Amino acid sequence: MTPVLEFREVHAGYGPFRALFGVSLALESGRVLALLGSNGAGKTTIARVASGLVCPTQGSVLIDGAEFGGKRPWEFAREGFVHAPEGRSVFGSLTVSENLQLALRFRHKATLSVCIDKAYDLFPRLGERRLQLAGTLSGGEQRMLALARVMVDEPRVLIADELSLGLAPIIVDEVYETLRVIQNTGTSLLIVEQHVGHALAIAETVVMLDRGRVQFDGPVADFASQDAGVPR
Repeated sequence: MTPVLEFREVHAGYGPFRALFGVSLALESGRVLALLGSNGAGKTTIARVASGLVCPTQGSVLIDGAEFGGKRPWEFAREGFVHAPEGRSVFGSLTVSENLQLALRFRHKATLSVCIDKAYDLFPRLGERRLQLAGTLSGGEQRMLALARVMVDEPRVLIADELSLGLAPIIVDEVYETLRVIQNTGTSLLIVEQHVGHALAIAETVVMLDRGRVQFDGPVADFASQDAGVPR
């Protein structure tokens, strides 16, 4: 089966600074790939390349077998790719409801309320706070809102970057439980993490990066048997 997303010997960077050196990986449709590594390993750069925010300098980025390296972010989005970046990424001066309406601004009015209700079903806590300003939510609730804003259109691929960063363990549990629900709808997940416990619990495949190069690529079971010393 052709992967929904594939990197072949991808190099990328920022101006003169190189971040990825010949990275190859594949995300199968409906599956979960955990992208692990320490700070500066290149994880976020992969997430940005996978959503069109950074263009590779060498190599190929394929969606369903078709070359997408160098295409614009909106072209990735049109293929059903959404990126939940590191951080909270919400409009703090708008309410929860207004944040969701803004994300759905191009939707027909007849389907707008259906999509918003779907977001509240996915994140019941947001439904309880729909009239609250997003800037007054807890860090975990803001992360949920950031996820809800990209999930209302049921993407084919969700690229989730460091969802656990700065969150209390109980909130991380809730966020990852939601990711399980999302995966069960058929969405493929590329989960970028530094602390790996939750990611390993949901993923089928692991790619481990070190200084922009792939150090491991294989099933979770094989990785778990040799990952002593990896931060959790």
